[in-house]
Amino acid sequence: MKHLTPEMDAAPPELLSCVDFHGHMCPGLVYGYRVAQEARRLLGIDRSHDEEVVAVSENKSCAVDALQALLGTSMGKGNLIINDYGKNVYTIFNRSTRKGFRFSRNTHYNYLGNDKDEFQRLEEAVSQGVATGEEKQLQKKMKSHDLMTKPFDEVFATRAVDMSAPPYAELARSEPCAKCGEMTMATKMTSDGASRRLCVPCAAKG
Repeated sequence: MKHLTPEMDAAPPELLSCVDFHGHMCPGLVYGYRVAQEARRLLGIDRSHDEEVVAVSENKSCAVDALQALLGTSMGKGNLIINDYGKNVYTIFNRSTRKGFRFSRNTHYNYLGNDKDEFQRLEEAVSQGVATGEEKQLQKKMKSHDLMTKPFDEVFATRAVDMSAPPYAELARSEPCAKCGEMTMATKMTSDGASRRLCVPCAAKG
């Protein structure tokens, strides 16, 4: 895939793999990239082929795609849990060692680049909804680069956590819903007054 800027071509290969997966470079993706790399270092893990690594994200932002790309966590495998609290917080857990770390973003974002005045102007234009497409891209580019150059502990607070291993992905047979006939995981079905087995949407309709 051809990337859009020379700066991106000079970026770490694993960050570029996140961009390929996600579709574009942005600050949210960089947050996830930094968390994934730090989790790999602290937990001694690589990309999860099955459910060895579990990621719990307290948001559903762009950062989640970096966790998927680098840690091999996904909704399909059952080792990506989304608790959408709108918090820039991520917990990464290694099943084999039963160790995990919680990464929580520090305070408000503080741009430390040399061109603070320009960044502030762009931030205000974006927040006020008057930024051009080019200005939006430049703001993302400046913030992404700044986040990449900061020491990790200036961006995230890290603490070890004790947690029970999340359950493995649920496996169960499927059976047809008595109302719509569509095949449904048996453990997700309910019985109505006539003892018919119904899928969730049909049960909600009554």
